[in-house]
Order: sequence, then structure tokens, then C-alpha cells
Amino acid sequence: MKNILRYLLAGVCILTLQLNTQAQTKKDEQKAEERMVVKNAMDTRNYTFIAQSMIPMSGMMRQLTGLYDLTVSDNKVVSFLPYMGRIYMPMIDPVNDGPLRFTSKDFTYNANADSKKGWTISIKPNDVRSVREFTLNVQDNGRATLQVMGNDRQPITFYGYIETTV
Repeated sequence: MKNILRYLLAGVCILTLQLNTQAQTKKDEQKAEERMVVKNAMDTRNYTFIAQSMIPMSGMMRQLTGLYDLTVSDNKVVSFLPYMGRIYMPMIDPVNDGPLRFTSKDFTYNANADSKKGWTISIKPNDVRSVREFTLNVQDNGRATLQVMGNDRQPITFYGYIETTV
């Protein structure tokens, strides 16, 4: 009787270990697939940064409730981001033209692969007065940080993730 219980217990342990190994393998495969999608998006310059929270230079972190993003493609950068902070030069039409709401077709794009499995991307719009530079730090799992340096306003940082665009 004791031998039967030992064999039964050993069988349950082996089955549990095998199921855990299969689950871990599946998770590893999923992560590898996500990393390949992010790498492909970075290589083709076809992605969208989705902002989830922001930190103004003089303030606390704020969670964003709407859909705010920065879309990058080969021929244009579309920014639809909120801004909080000090503006040194007032805008002519603040209702329709927010400081971080624009489309740029003339910009410089620099991407460098980091040693920490990610990318540092610098985007400098040449046809927009309010933004000097976007610095996007992307991890290979898709998490990202966007720092915005303005010409006439305080810097602001956004936290979010990368989504591929078709």
C-alpha cells in the first residue's frame, strides 16, 4: 500500500513539473515573439508610442485617461500629446494647436541600439517651432519612455509602450 502511494505521489510530482515546464516554455516563446515584433517596428520605423502617464518638470506623475500618442513612419511624425508645465511664449491658437499636437514631415531621425536590449531614438522636427527634440527610449519588451524638449517651454516626460502600425 505504501509503495502505491509513493508511486502515485511521484507521478503527480512529475506531471506537475512537466506542466510547469511547458507553461514556462510557452511564456518564453511569447516573450521572444513580442521582442521580434518590437525589433521589426524599430527597424522599419513604423510604430506608435502610446502614452499612459506623464511627469511635468515641476509636478507629480499624472495618469492619462485619453488616447495620446506619437506616431512615427518613414515620411512623417504625428504628435498628439498633452502638455503641462510652464510655457514661456504663448500660442496664437491654443485650442486647436496644442504645443505637442502637430504633424512633421521634415525631421531628423537617429536610432541607436542600446547594450541593455533596447533602443535610444532621437527625433528632431525641423518644421515645428514648439519642439526641439523627442528622445524615445524603448526596451525590447515594448515599454518606452519619451522625453520632450521644447524651444519655448519646460521639458516633460511620458511613460507608455510601443505599438506597431500597419
